[in-house]
Amino acid sequence: MPRITGFAPSNLNLVLRSTLPLDAVAPQIREAVRALDATLPIVRLRTMDDVFGAAVARPRFLMVLLGVFAALALVLAAVGTYGILSYLVTQRQQEIGIRMALGAARGGVLWLVLRQGLLLAGVGLAGGLIGALAGARYLQTLLFGVSPTDPPTLVLVSAVILGTAFVACLIPALRATRLDPLTVLRGD
Repeated sequence: MPRITGFAPSNLNLVLRSTLPLDAVAPQIREAVRALDATLPIVRLRTMDDVFGAAVARPRFLMVLLGVFAALALVLAAVGTYGILSYLVTQRQQEIGIRMALGAARGGVLWLVLRQGLLLAGVGLAGGLIGALAGARYLQTLLFGVSPTDPPTLVLVSAVILGTAFVACLIPALRATRLDPLTVLRGD
């Protein structure tokens, strides 16, 4: 290169296709380079899988990190929903006791509490979907083989969030259906 172009690159990458493993080909590569110029160092011999793995290591790490934070956010959302509904059921014990004393069915009380919790979760989910669609272009560089506005993915994530919210709402709702109207009304 220096004789022909007057320029010598500081490094050079060569790609060799072979069906043999790297350990079998490495001595032959070193010998061929030594035959051309004994002063040329061979810094790293790697398989293409290793090169590809190194190239996607950072994006893969970022996606794992994002997944861990998403799971943590889901757990926090479930705990928050459970906590709010438990508090609301505690605050509305007298109302629920009066409803049950007047003949409200346990299913009606269950639906009353579930509806309130799922309404809150639905509003949060709608806000989250709007935020996800607004920030989709920022996530596009981190995704492989899927767009950030992929409908099946958004539907699956929404179903997981609503399912988690349903379970978080179900526990206080079931507790509300087990209230004894006489005990609640005598309590205050």
